[in-house]
Amino acid sequence: MQVKNLTFAKMPAGTARPLYTPEQRRRRDSSRWTLVQGILAPIQFLILLVSVVLVVRYLVTGEGSGVAAASVVIKTCALYAIMITGSIWEKVVFGKWLFAEAFFWEDVFSMLVLALHTAYLITLAFGIGTERGRMILALAAYASYAINATQFLLKLRAARLQGSMGSALAVTQ
Repeated sequence: MQVKNLTFAKMPAGTARPLYTPEQRRRRDSSRWTLVQGILAPIQFLILLVSVVLVVRYLVTGEGSGVAAASVVIKTCALYAIMITGSIWEKVVFGKWLFAEAFFWEDVFSMLVLALHTAYLITLAFGIGTERGRMILALAAYASYAINATQFLLKLRAARLQGSMGSALAVTQ
């Protein structure tokens, strides 16, 4: 009757492998880093929305390049914060700093997101390219972030659904 005794072999055919073992789920639920991620994710998303508006405003009107650039730097700092704390979270829950099996592809895509945001900072710091080119790079970074955020949201939804299914299976055993 315990979920702990539930094995993958007992899962119905066609059912996806659970994202978390019962021990990983316990570590996830008891980790302060889970809360940190839960706070940083919506903050970063709000920063993204404001920055997108400022960057697009600059691209359309040619005005506000300084505030748009500052917003991209702030967004990139928020990204670094969530990536560092997310790596700590992954270590606590899965025992690996990055590329744990459950989040492997999300982490791979996160590297692209980091690379694009970092490329923006480098081009800004060294005056590489035009302001317009840097803003287009920022939008490319933001598009990759949106895809990556969607990956994580879908994974969280799957985990929630699997958690519900695991509870239902535990009750029926």
